[in-house]
Amino acid sequence: MPKFRKKPVEIEAVQLTRNTTPDKVASWCGGRVTPHPEKNYTGGPLVIEIDTLEGTMRAEPGDWIIKGVAGEFYPCKPDIFAATYEAVEA
Repeated sequence: MPKFRKKPVEIEAVQLTRNTTPDKVASWCGGRVTPHPEKNYTGGPLVIEIDTLEGTMRAEPGDWIIKGVAGEFYPCKPDIFAATYEAVEA
């Protein structure tokens, strides 16, 4: 099978941590802040739901929200983000 390499592109992204303001992040990505569906979840009480072309996706605490090259938004798990992206020097 042929192999392909991702073209280098710069993206905007923010990680949901205890230091981020969920309402501000939701406003940035057009998402909605909602309570975490599992009442005993210890990662954080809120999630951000984002409407994507694939349907509604949920960004949980620790996840990254990415603004793609076409202006679309989607969540990404931290391990996948770390394997795929690196910081760009300002």
